[in-house]
Amino acid sequence: MLRLLFPPLKAVLGSPGVRLLTTRGAPRCGCHYGQKLGVWQRQHSTLSEVALQSGTGAVSVPRKAAQRIMGRWLLVCSGTVAGAVILGGVTRLTESGLSMVDWHLIKEMKPPTSQEQWEAEFQKYQQFPEFKILNHNMTLAEFKFIWYMEYSHRMWGRIVGLAYILPTVYFWRKGWLTHGMKGRALALCGLVCFQGLLGWYMVKSGLEEKPDSYDIPRVSQYRLAAHLGSALVLYCASLWTALSLLLPQDKLPETRQLLQLRRFAHGTAGLVFLTALSGAFVAGLDAGLVYNSFPKMGERWIPEDLFTFSPVLRNVFENPTMVQFDHRILGVTTVTAITGLYFLSRRVPLPRRAKMAVATLLTVAYAQVGLGISTLLLYVPTPLAAVHQSGSLALLSVALWLMNELRRIPK
Repeated sequence: MLRLLFPPLKAVLGSPGVRLLTTRGAPRCGCHYGQKLGVWQRQHSTLSEVALQSGTGAVSVPRKAAQRIMGRWLLVCSGTVAGAVILGGVTRLTESGLSMVDWHLIKEMKPPTSQEQWEAEFQKYQQFPEFKILNHNMTLAEFKFIWYMEYSHRMWGRIVGLAYILPTVYFWRKGWLTHGMKGRALALCGLVCFQGLLGWYMVKSGLEEKPDSYDIPRVSQYRLAAHLGSALVLYCASLWTALSLLLPQDKLPETRQLLQLRRFAHGTAGLVFLTALSGAFVAGLDAGLVYNSFPKMGERWIPEDLFTFSPVLRNVFENPTMVQFDHRILGVTTVTAITGLYFLSRRVPLPRRAKMAVATLLTVAYAQVGLGISTLLLYVPTPLAAVHQSGSLALLSVALWLMNELRRIPK
């Protein structure tokens, strides 16, 4: 890590500032040493000609070193996003997401500290539908648990924002960001801010009074899917950029079989993403509790209540039976596609890392299916359901890794 933070000696000696001290005297010497010094400078100036310098004239950092630093930064950022997704899933599973009934960027960072403050917070919660319909017997101690769950999720979201924004400002001031990376970093920071606003927009849907409805108060499954989807986009963009900066790319022969494998890998990654996104509708409608059997749904392969809503399209997003059915179909289709991808990859000569990515993808896919079936049969216990949700991120990560290994090298 010290070698990444402090530039190598050769790069420092090859920087323009040092060349001013050495190159003027070299031609006058006429000796063999002066000639060798000129050759040495020409060889190593390539390390610094694209160096990313700060505006203050400080010692430059070679591009490769800067790329490694930024790659590791984005890898950490993607890890924080994954933590937010997992923590958000646990918050949803413990029905804690509606415990904080207002949103303040700075004010809410300090939790209640006295008995009076906790009682005031509890009284605010009691004015909303979740307490009136579902939790009217809740004690203050029980409220503190769900409040701290939601508080942890919100504070973690702020950590994610700082993890993106502060290093971006630092790297920008140092001049380490290329033109392309500047646009990408700004897009990532903007997506982080949008994600926070979308989270509150989602929570507001669960706080609204619905006089004509007797359903359990919950957030809109549409807003939940949008919140999860934007988090997955942020995660994928960060992880892809980090892998592209950190992993050396292998030169693969552009054969027709490789092209087919690359397209198949892209389609499979899209299926993984879509299956994970459909899980938001399962969670939002508690659809995991309607049919707790596998492979059949109850006594039938296709349940009778798939199309109870009108118009028909509403069933896809609002009928818990259809939502669970869709999630099952997507899961089975995804693991089938990954199995086909594995066997197709065996016909293509691949580097060792790419082979590892394919084998890992197959292993994680079957583990994820096993977790999903177990979660369903056991009536969605919170720990197992949280692991299943985490498994979707792991599967998506490996799919991105494989895509990165198979990407085309630009000419």
